[in-house]
Amino acid sequence: MSVLLSSPDPSGHKLREKHAPTASQEPDRKKTSNLATSKPSFHLTAPSGWMNDPCGLGYDPTTGLYHLFFQWNPHGNDWGNMSWGHATSTNLVSWKVSPTPALTPSTEYDRCGIFTGCLQATDIYGNPGSLTAMYTSVRHLPLHHTLPYITGCESLSLAVSNNGGKTWDRLECNPILAGPPEHLPVTGWRDPHLTTWPEEQTTSSGSPQHPLHGIVAGGITGKAPAIFVYTVNPTDLRSWTYTGILVDVGLNFHPSRWSGDFGVNWEVGNLMTLSNNGVSRDFAIMGAEGCLRFEDSLWETPGTAQQHRQARSQLWMCIKPRTLNTVTNLHKNENEALAGYVFGGYFDHGCLYAANSFWDPLTSQRIVYGWITEEDLPDEHRHRQGWSGMISLPRVVDLVTLKNVTKARNSKLESITSIEAIPNNHPSELQTYTIHTLGIKPDPRLCLLRDGAERRYFPDEHLPVSLRDTSDESLSLTSNWWELEAEFSVGSSCGRVGIQIAHTTGKS
Repeated sequence: MSVLLSSPDPSGHKLREKHAPTASQEPDRKKTSNLATSKPSFHLTAPSGWMNDPCGLGYDPTTGLYHLFFQWNPHGNDWGNMSWGHATSTNLVSWKVSPTPALTPSTEYDRCGIFTGCLQATDIYGNPGSLTAMYTSVRHLPLHHTLPYITGCESLSLAVSNNGGKTWDRLECNPILAGPPEHLPVTGWRDPHLTTWPEEQTTSSGSPQHPLHGIVAGGITGKAPAIFVYTVNPTDLRSWTYTGILVDVGLNFHPSRWSGDFGVNWEVGNLMTLSNNGVSRDFAIMGAEGCLRFEDSLWETPGTAQQHRQARSQLWMCIKPRTLNTVTNLHKNENEALAGYVFGGYFDHGCLYAANSFWDPLTSQRIVYGWITEEDLPDEHRHRQGWSGMISLPRVVDLVTLKNVTKARNSKLESITSIEAIPNNHPSELQTYTIHTLGIKPDPRLCLLRDGAERRYFPDEHLPVSLRDTSDESLSLTSNWWELEAEFSVGSSCGRVGIQIAHTTGKS
């Protein structure tokens, strides 16, 4: 076991280069001085106040900058006044955060909030040199999947920047979509995302095309959580045509402990095609609301803070598209789901939620960010510290392929619903399989954060046999910034293994 201990060296890489706070953002020094060291150094945070979903992710080739917007309340440390904060970076490691919001609730159609959305590095006609933000414009609150849905409460609006994201102009025709499909009773309809899916199709003339789709997350009342799919005109981003729902899994779909509960309403849906050595699979990532607690849960540990978190999960699923009309790129029957569920799993076992992604043209990888919630922190402490929530470190997702697999250590391969196990048809006494699943790993550029770090080794550490047992083994860390690298040896009867991070002697 080894630990990298970092120090806040001004000459090293800093995740965030804060602008000077305005007078209204200046914190109460007396109340927050003892909490100054609690603000993250490696995670992006708002200048002050509440933050949640990452949104408007992307790379602008005109300026050479990455953009990351985020849900932000610049006026308080609780949810409300939802605006878009803005940060830019050249490497996804050092960020420059604007002290003022990029978009704020200021029109009739978005008077109650600028909710999550996406970014396109073109103008609305597909021309380079501008940025277009697509966001959920909210004119009625509260919104929750357990409440009756108010017609017109959520709509889709666009804003354009012609100066690299410094200022934004809303379209006069906003909202471009007044709400969800009129024939569907919904539990929610928000968080637009643009994607090319399926990855490539062939037109009737035989030439390849990359169709542009817009997806909006939500649910259909009493039926299932949903991702609503639209075809989008790439030369006129105002033109969205409803195609159908992506997949129909029913309410609280729970394949097994490996895959979680897909809830009753989805938020921040993403759709992508990932490839590996000529093999491709389609994946959807979603935040699931209304999840039930199951006795076979992989992640719930008695006595830990996660038992008090909201009933939601960050999940993913692999899907298989159904037959499409390749001439019009429209599904033949919009009442039938566009794709079927194949396998799925947890995207994160902790407190990450609202995962959002973009395709990085510099690395040719799909990059994912999420919101790290403050649900484990008492409200009194959270209010006193003057800020709430942070953006996760960037993750890369890809298609993982494992060949010539014979078996899992304990479980039967067919019982693991977070993988696809394909039998290999070759003459052999030993049956082998090719395994496909979603791979999730830290972005390699995060290695820049190790500059100046000190490595310490802790060989032959002995862990307790049971998570409920106590142990005298502990690591005395003198830094607030550290990275742990460990290998585990487990017995054949071991059911689960992991690390508990204790902030106090009482493991709170």
